[in-house]
Amino acid sequence: MAAKTDIKGTDETRAGDVLHRMRLDIISCALKPGTRMRFETLKELYAVSFSTLREALQRLVAEGLVISEGQRGFMVAPLYLSDLQDLTDVRVLVDQECIGRSILHGDDEWEAQIIAAFHRMDRLKARLNDLYFMSDEWAVLHGDFHRSLVSACRSPTLLDFRDKLFQRAHRYRRMSCQFRTKWRPKDVEHRTLMETVIARDAPAAKNLIERHIRETTENVIQNAGQFLSTEPTAFPGILKSIAAE
Repeated sequence: MAAKTDIKGTDETRAGDVLHRMRLDIISCALKPGTRMRFETLKELYAVSFSTLREALQRLVAEGLVISEGQRGFMVAPLYLSDLQDLTDVRVLVDQECIGRSILHGDDEWEAQIIAAFHRMDRLKARLNDLYFMSDEWAVLHGDFHRSLVSACRSPTLLDFRDKLFQRAHRYRRMSCQFRTKWRPKDVEHRTLMETVIARDAPAAKNLIERHIRETTENVIQNAGQFLSTEPTAFPGILKSIAAE
């Protein structure tokens, strides 16, 4: 019985690992939007069984990163201008709510976590200079900083929803970084956000996070807009399969 438990545990670990790797490859655009996800290719790339791959792909479908086309298999979810704009509006609403609640409920430990998260992100940026935007390590610290701002909102459900939106937005941010020729001073924006949240100025913090999110979207459209489909009808087969599921 113990041996079976070990085997099951190993399978679950392997499934979790491939899910994590595939998610990162999609978010970083290593697996490009609209790419067909062929099982033979994926099996060789991730060195896992077909059953493990299918399980990971179904999880990614639920997260909106992969689209199931029924009998035709799976595809990396395309990126649409309309989706980016809708995602931006929802992120603003959710982040503003989370920040407002965190300012209301946050304690000294919460403030210390924000300061520490900013320091780690800022120090890495200083070491990487202009290359920091393409760093996976910086992306992790950037996500940690933004989550620290909202971590005291006292709603695990809201935080989980916010995290999924943030990860979806990272696909757009990463694509924009590959074609950007000029960087905006995000370190100044992040410092101002940190100081405003710690000062417990909820109205100002909500305005800042909205501006921060919307300016990021504007940069995506400006630098990588040519890679965004304007209408989902550009992929009618996908929409038909979604409606059938």
